Amino acid sequence: MGGAVVDDEPSDVKAPDGGWGWAVLAGGFVITGFSYAFPKAVSVFFKELIREFGVGYSDCAWISSILLAMLYGTGPLCSVLVNKFGCRPVMMVGGLFASLGMILASLATSIIHIYICTGVITGLGLALNFQPSLIMLNRYFSEKRPLANGLSAAGSPVALCCLSPLGQVLQYHYGWRGGFLILGGLLLNCCACGALMRPLVGPKKTQDQAVGEAGKKNKPKKKLLDFSVFKDRGFIIYAIAASIMVLGLFVPPVFVVSYAKEMGNEDTKSALLLTILGFIDIFARPTCGLIAGIKWVRPRCVYLFSFAILFNGITDVISSQATDYPGLVVFCIFFGLSYGMVGALQFEVLMAIVGTKKFSSALGLVLLMEAIAVLVGPPGAGRLLDATHNYMYVFLLAGCEVILASIVICMGNFLCIKKKPDEPEAHLENGAPAEREKLNSLLEAEGGEHERAQPAGVRGGNPSVC
Repeated sequence: MGGAVVDDEPSDVKAPDGGWGWAVLAGGFVITGFSYAFPKAVSVFFKELIREFGVGYSDCAWISSILLAMLYGTGPLCSVLVNKFGCRPVMMVGGLFASLGMILASLATSIIHIYICTGVITGLGLALNFQPSLIMLNRYFSEKRPLANGLSAAGSPVALCCLSPLGQVLQYHYGWRGGFLILGGLLLNCCACGALMRPLVGPKKTQDQAVGEAGKKNKPKKKLLDFSVFKDRGFIIYAIAASIMVLGLFVPPVFVVSYAKEMGNEDTKSALLLTILGFIDIFARPTCGLIAGIKWVRPRCVYLFSFAILFNGITDVISSQATDYPGLVVFCIFFGLSYGMVGALQFEVLMAIVGTKKFSSALGLVLLMEAIAVLVGPPGAGRLLDATHNYMYVFLLAGCEVILASIVICMGNFLCIKKKPDEPEAHLENGAPAEREKLNSLLEAEGGEHERAQPAGVRGGNPSVC
């Protein structure tokens, strides 16, 4: 059922690197867009919700926070469900949850109802779509996986550029209730994207192979959540660095518009900064995916990821000294470039570290760790702003946190991950070394020639002849 075929025997299935994989990529593009852009897009309804329920802006901001917390914090649950039922059914059920949450929210009579319906139910539905889409992308692509990850990640800025104006139009014509109802119908497209996640099927087995496999009674039971990834030093370094990075990564996009308003700029002019950031982000992600797929760069992808994080952190630190609107425009250009690089590489690096078999469990556990940082980072920066009333310290703190993450992942891999002298750098899907597979095929070919060269009595290993 769903992806269960591949979950049970990943080594039997070769990633096609194309074919139906492009349909899977299209579905992942849409899902990534909904998952990352939706928590930001619902913010256009906040003024109406404040007027309707008589609450403050901070009360409405919890809607986006709960959405993000569900997206990240339910990672282990998604891993268990995917390993149990497969990717396709989990995504289709998740699409129903995402749509149902927004439809029920359109009938809300208090802000608490919005928290439960939009935050929890829709957030859970998006989480059940986001993680399986990444897993399927990893199964369908190997050699072209960096490019596929970059193209899929580009769905986030594209969707943000589309959903925010759409939300404003819906609010103007139908009010927030009608807007929520229509957005709920739009989220049903997640079910269509889930239907595209066709499981890969392994090669057909002969009758003898089927009988032999049926005789294996001691086959180990598949783990629903594989904690053995914590034995991998590369995974531990990645998880720690990613958690530190998330503390500061999302802070500048949250505060840059307010920063511009503080300088005396108009609302529309200040909001244009996010449009500039998103436009650069759209092109940065697939471009970085192309670069990461270069033969010389791919084995060193973790260091490219470290550079992208460092680039982002330095951009934050320098932007803290901005004193006018052109300075913030330059910041958004460079931040969009570095942010896109990080978005294109973060899951590609994790896939390369743990391999296909353990990726679903590793992704769920990493997202759970990042969920804590997501809930701490922006609110912590807000408290610092309340205490200092100076945006410079907010951007400095965010930049230092991101720079620290780049140092952790770079130095951790350089000092703690020792590569064996005879270990080849190129890898195939599922983490198998390319040179080893070539060597095995050569040995099999030589063995066949040697067998044909032996006398008939010797062939077959007859001990009486020996």
